[in-house]
Amino acid sequence: MTASERPHDPTDRYPQPDFPQQEQEHPGWTGPMDPPPDHGEDSYRGHGLLTGRKAVVTGGDSGIGRAVALAFAREGADVLITYLDPEKDEAQQTSELIEKAGRKAVAVACDIRDEKQCRALTGRAVDEFGRIDVLVNNAAYQMSQPDGIAAISTEQFDRVVHTNLYGMFWLCKMALPHIPPGGSIINTTSVQAYKPSPHLLDYAMTKGAIVTFTQGLAQMLAPEGIRANAVAPGPVWTPLIPATMPDTKEFGKQSPLGRPAQPAEMAPAYVFLASENAGYITGEILNATGGTPLP
Repeated sequence: MTASERPHDPTDRYPQPDFPQQEQEHPGWTGPMDPPPDHGEDSYRGHGLLTGRKAVVTGGDSGIGRAVALAFAREGADVLITYLDPEKDEAQQTSELIEKAGRKAVAVACDIRDEKQCRALTGRAVDEFGRIDVLVNNAAYQMSQPDGIAAISTEQFDRVVHTNLYGMFWLCKMALPHIPPGGSIINTTSVQAYKPSPHLLDYAMTKGAIVTFTQGLAQMLAPEGIRANAVAPGPVWTPLIPATMPDTKEFGKQSPLGRPAQPAEMAPAYVFLASENAGYITGEILNATGGTPLP
């Protein structure tokens, strides 16, 4: 067995804390991050698992969304990604990765807190692709509030709930008429759904709701041949972290593996759930927490 064929030790495959302390304005950008996140640019190898599929990935400009979009493209899918206006350059970078994989890339500025924009997004996806085989509800918002519930403003609460729940609900509702049997919905929940951190109270609440929504939706859609599942990441090194967390130095150190995940380590979970290999799996939460035990 050559060195390249040996399994990687997951504890030291990627950078380990302590990281340099760093802060960014929301929504955060990939470029200034230290260490730079890995989206699978040099490592992900496709095997035709999603050949010919048409996928929509919200929040696909960076982080987990970029890694998922890249992996989907290398598996043979055309991909539409959403982004917020300040993230246009990041979205362009993701689009280039999709196109280099030989697939069609569509990048759409969309604030999923707005029902009209969600409707327009769905229409754009249908115009571009004719259908939606895979919907990945990944876009999310969080803001750490170490000073407790009193520090969570109504404005923040509304933003968290509308981004994490309303947007997901609207897009599922609007996309479903265009998802054929065999299609799937994949929602991004979190370890926070089961082990909430007090400083992320409102965010954790929405991630718990996503679990319940996904499990109920799966039962509702099963007779139509459409699957609904979710991925529950643990700590992942994305631009959302320096943009929303006051302390990045030890981020991910609490994981049993001793480090945060890289976005590239999340993407295979989404590929699996979108593929025929998961054809009998619906209503499940795939935990990718680095060893943190969940129910």
